[in-house]
Amino acid sequence: MSIALDIIADPPLTPLEPDTPFLRVEDRNGVVHELAAVEGWRLMEILRDYGMGMENTCGGALACAECHVVLDAGSVARVPPPREDELEKLDELPMLYENSRLSCQIVWSDEMSGLSLKLAQET
Repeated sequence: MSIALDIIADPPLTPLEPDTPFLRVEDRNGVVHELAAVEGWRLMEILRDYGMGMENTCGGALACAECHVVLDAGSVARVPPPREDELEKLDELPMLYENSRLSCQIVWSDEMSGLSLKLAQET
């Protein structure tokens, strides 16, 4: 007996409702997505749940830096500054940018709506 398996593609992202807090993300292929964000979630969790390449992270333990993102210059002031332990982990990366952050260390608040970032290339 053989079983036929249907391959199901990821569903397309649906348009956001007006006034929905959102995050603008440029993926590693240069495609820009607007993602609904959830108050109190780490950016890494939001990106992971939308399939934006955060599947292999350490879960926020500052052990891997796989959740490296680059904030848009206009978004830097909208998030809390990095702590010393985040800066130390970022210093271990082979490619660092002026606005590099680890998305596991940024907890979303709705005041951040419209935040814009780019996923750093995989290390």
